[in-house]
Amino acid sequence: MPGAVPITSTKALTNVTLPYAEAIADHGLREAVARDRALARGVNVLEGKITYEAVAEAHGLDYSPLDDVLPLAPV
Repeated sequence: MPGAVPITSTKALTNVTLPYAEAIADHGLREAVARDRALARGVNVLEGKITYEAVAEAHGLDYSPLDDVLPLAPV
């Protein structure tokens, strides 16, 4: 589908992902992830550790929960 409507699909992808990039730029990764659970669920790898269990399982690698790699305090 993106090949059929490349401009529209690019705009749609940008509209969905830009707010996450802006949140990280404005607040830093730790605070942005603490503020937005959806953003936290999108973190797959951090500091060389796989923080998304399904990705670790799919590749037969060790899984480290995000909270262990990036301890979060409530914002």
